[in-house]
Amino acid sequence: MRSFNTHARNRLIVPFALITAGTLLLTACGSGTDDTATASARADAVPTADVVSAVKKDDAAAKLLPSGTTSLTLAVSVSGQPPGTSILDDGKTLAGQDVDFANAVARVLGIRLKTEQASFEAILPALDSGKYDLGVGNFGVTDERRRTIDFVTYINDGQGFATRSDSKLTKITDLTRLCGLNVATGAGTTFEATLEDNKHLCKKPYKVQTYNEQGAIWSSLQQGRSDVVMSTINGLRYAVAHQQGVKFLNEYHRLDVGFAFKKGTPLAKAFQAAVNDLIKNGTYARILKKWGTTGSATTASRISPPELK
Repeated sequence: MRSFNTHARNRLIVPFALITAGTLLLTACGSGTDDTATASARADAVPTADVVSAVKKDDAAAKLLPSGTTSLTLAVSVSGQPPGTSILDDGKTLAGQDVDFANAVARVLGIRLKTEQASFEAILPALDSGKYDLGVGNFGVTDERRRTIDFVTYINDGQGFATRSDSKLTKITDLTRLCGLNVATGAGTTFEATLEDNKHLCKKPYKVQTYNEQGAIWSSLQQGRSDVVMSTINGLRYAVAHQQGVKFLNEYHRLDVGFAFKKGTPLAKAFQAAVNDLIKNGTYARILKKWGTTGSATTASRISPPELK
């Protein structure tokens, strides 16, 4: 990973519309697009500070791993929107807050990670089949997910809303404020589940519009096909800071976020110890500062805690 320099800092202020437009083109036009150009556009807004390579192995944490564990297969969901995971301009390197935490934990434990890209909605089911050992993708810890998945938490994020700057919408404290509107969100997410579960609260239900690409979500908002976006608090704040014509409305529901594992995993205690080591040695704070998410800091990692209410 390249070292952080003045050029890299300047890249953080590239308009976010450029990123989302590139992502949408990739989705809509397939092979007819210039993949190199759009990949570069997405990478222009991705921080490149190296906050991981100096992390040292912690023998006490490593001893908690199952005997003989030297490598694990990691599934990563690529959202294309920082602080979520993006692909850098070389077309293969993944960068994002989740990736930094995964790589830092691997260094603490002294193991290698075989990283594979996977769609957000495919990762959790694939853990049970053994296809992957763990997954990251800003997975919120919910009571429903805890029935089949084990989590090791590392940040606190959650659900929020954003809309166009000229919208009359204000703070959404109750989903009935969405009645009659078109709401854009990610497919297979807790946001989709929350929205679908609460449609009955409206006499005139809101319409849930789901997309697999973040670029498509923001395009739908800017083009007037949707009225409001529901997504991660951190992702929304980042998008609003880098994109004209949109505003952050409010946080709606906080959730712990964690590494996801098959239920009953023997890896949980080792990963929990590794995250706590990162908090203690200062790497944790450096990762959050890099991605502008210091408001999501947690004081200690937990294993599959109850959903925040």
